[in-house]
Amino acid sequence: MATVFADERRLSPYLSFSRAAWARLRDGDVLPIAEEELQQLVSLSDTVSIEEVADIYLPLMRLLQLYYDASQQLYQVTNVFLGSPSKSRVPYVIGIAGSVAVGKSSTARILQVLLARRLGGIKVDLVTTDGFLFPNEVLLARGIMHRKGFPESYDRRRLIQFMADVKSGVPRLEVPIYSHLTYDIVPDETRLIDRPDILIVEGLNVLQRGGRASRAPQMFVSDFFDFSIYVDADECHLQQWYVERFLRLRETAFRDPSSFFRRYAELSVDEAVATARRIWREINYVNLKQNIEPTRERADLILEKGARHTLERIYLRKL
Repeated sequence: MATVFADERRLSPYLSFSRAAWARLRDGDVLPIAEEELQQLVSLSDTVSIEEVADIYLPLMRLLQLYYDASQQLYQVTNVFLGSPSKSRVPYVIGIAGSVAVGKSSTARILQVLLARRLGGIKVDLVTTDGFLFPNEVLLARGIMHRKGFPESYDRRRLIQFMADVKSGVPRLEVPIYSHLTYDIVPDETRLIDRPDILIVEGLNVLQRGGRASRAPQMFVSDFFDFSIYVDADECHLQQWYVERFLRLRETAFRDPSSFFRRYAELSVDEAVATARRIWREINYVNLKQNIEPTRERADLILEKGARHTLERIYLRKL
């Protein structure tokens, strides 16, 4: 049996680390963030402790700095080879994928702050693919409102063009703004992304490569990533976290008169739990199994969470 396990480890494209083993790669780095600031970065119903930042995120920062520095050296060497040396930098793009309720947004925001402080003097921007969802009126017209978050609900052409422009160094790129309160794109409002040194792109399906055969060359969001992370957890934990988040929202954001989900604020606890489980079962679970989970092994790094939202194991793709 031991031989079988050894063979599986050898055949895997990943190096596997326990939390303790990964934490030892921190190499003495000092925490650049306090507990109070950390909690402002953490999403509703998510849990990230300062100890987790030390054990998991600081070694990851060290790794990303090494990768980032190497990518900039490679870019300069390539320019010299082409006879067009340039001092400008190509943005380093980090993709973050994973299920609804797994904590992708917390991971992305923590990485943004830590990278900016560790590397010093560089610009780190964060974009979520929610801004590239089609407006609700388009989803309704196409009969896919119930599939928001599925690949077909995104303006893929606009998202790909944005990624191509980022990698081409185009200045002052406009990104649509999505409101989780109104559950829709905010009309006539955008934010500017202006040639960051590092861009973090977070979304459900950012590692997807598509499933339809085509003779024509296809481009995908992940084609523009320099490094990718998949935040993982067992599906039973994901459902529980989704229900817990739904109950928290029922007591907070859903009570706002402008909330798209205002009708859920009046549900009893039992009704809210039943509603959340139905939404998970009919929408989020389907998207997870069909589109999100199959992309896990495309990531360069997998962060695996346990029952209490804590990161317990890390998988780093072998070079």
